[in-house]
Amino acid sequence: MRVILLIVSLIALAACDTGGLNRGDGVYAPGVAGESDIDGLIVGHRLMEAGEFELALRAYMRAAGQQGLNVDTLSALGSANLKLGRLGQAEELLRRATKEDETFAAAWNNLGVVLMERGEVYEAAEVFRIAYATDNGNSDMIRDNLRLALAKRDNSAYVDPNDNETFQLVRRGTGDFLLLSDI
Repeated sequence: MRVILLIVSLIALAACDTGGLNRGDGVYAPGVAGESDIDGLIVGHRLMEAGEFELALRAYMRAAGQQGLNVDTLSALGSANLKLGRLGQAEELLRRATKEDETFAAAWNNLGVVLMERGEVYEAAEVFRIAYATDNGNSDMIRDNLRLALAKRDNSAYVDPNDNETFQLVRRGTGDFLLLSDI
């Protein structure tokens, strides 16, 4: 019996030897990962630029999980949904963003883009007007969006059958978007 206890003790002591199991050489898998330091919003913005809208939406969802549903994540989620053609979801998210922070011009601008896509030109013009006012007129692209919406609103009586104008949401800088037309 003593021999068995001696053998078991030696085996246990051999496992405790620091020279036997060296975890610092990279052979073993790393331990539990901490919180990710990668910003999901930045990843999502880059994916939007690359035209990967579904992946961008997932990155924005991860950012919302980390940061919560704040004005930045709501606006980003709305923009990704717009590019995926989910106009109802995009409008709902962007309206929530504007309620969260009534001074966030990019969210107002993006809501205006959604409304233009839905054909609600009158409301879009008013939303672009709010965006322009909250930005104090500093953004040329919001001014251009407002100008285009007002022109479409004022010329709504005449509809050109060859008018193939489409609108696109394009990321500019950190969260600003521009409404472009393919004229």
